[in-house]
Amino acid sequence: MDYVNLGRTGLKVSRLCFGCMTYGLKSWRPWVLTEEEGRPFLDAALDAGINFFDTADQYSLGENEAILGRFLYDRKARNRVVVATKLYNPMSDDPNDRGLSRRHVFQAVDASLKRLGTDWIDLYQLHRWDYHTPIEETIDALNDVVRAGKVRYLGGSSMFAWQFMKAIGLQRANGYAQFVSMQPQLNLLYREEEREMLPLCRSEGIGVIPWSPIARGRLAGATTTSRAATDDIAKRYYPGDAQEVAIVDAVRAVAERRGVNPATLALAWVLSRPGITAPIIGASKPGHFTDAIAALSLQLDDEEKSLLEAPYRPRPVAGPL
Repeated sequence: MDYVNLGRTGLKVSRLCFGCMTYGLKSWRPWVLTEEEGRPFLDAALDAGINFFDTADQYSLGENEAILGRFLYDRKARNRVVVATKLYNPMSDDPNDRGLSRRHVFQAVDASLKRLGTDWIDLYQLHRWDYHTPIEETIDALNDVVRAGKVRYLGGSSMFAWQFMKAIGLQRANGYAQFVSMQPQLNLLYREEEREMLPLCRSEGIGVIPWSPIARGRLAGATTTSRAATDDIAKRYYPGDAQEVAIVDAVRAVAERRGVNPATLALAWVLSRPGITAPIIGASKPGHFTDAIAALSLQLDDEEKSLLEAPYRPRPVAGPL
């Protein structure tokens, strides 16, 4: 496993980040694996040298964090892994149990720490931009949780580049702890972040941790699984139009030529993009993990990249942002 710095920080993270959303409660999403079903995949990730694990308080309404915490405790691995979690989304019907207000930041970080069974969070990320809370309030609260020792680093996810730069500018002006990473959607079916967010991150030394690098299975040809049938978010992001079909066909053709699975090829393309730190991978079947590891050693040439990228045309920005 290769390790790289997260942006301009001294924090070393594996070239792949293991996304844990798949494990939790089937009552939250029908395709989610139980803790017992998911434990072998967490073991495999740790044994392969992955030291970067991503979760969020929203996933299975906290149970996902608890599963990761129990796993790290059982494996005695907390001190050698980087734990990333997120806040923003509703955790209950309480109108204050969501968003990025000062109250909720303080409440959410303590709740995540308890569920994870840890004294600190390595990377605390804003899951989305809060249009109902001034960003000044949010970054002030985030600075406080860093200074209190509860959080080591701060990150963002899925917002507009102007929003991210505004927040960073305010952090710098006030001497606050700054965002060091961004978690955008990036894959061959969705490349809109290449316009502004990715150049911004390269310019400012921000680590980039793309989510959905194989487009929730679309680029792997996983269109008949239980997740594909019930994942309403995937249906909104990836409508199955002519452009999507052309891109999937290109992935399949290049993958056949290279003798690899389409998922491996699609992930290798994301890994090849300038400034990418660690794509977030998931696993619910043994082959998923094998395909992801194989992508680390797959180098695409310019002709192959051109074939994969040629069918893409600009599309509406995926929301809500």
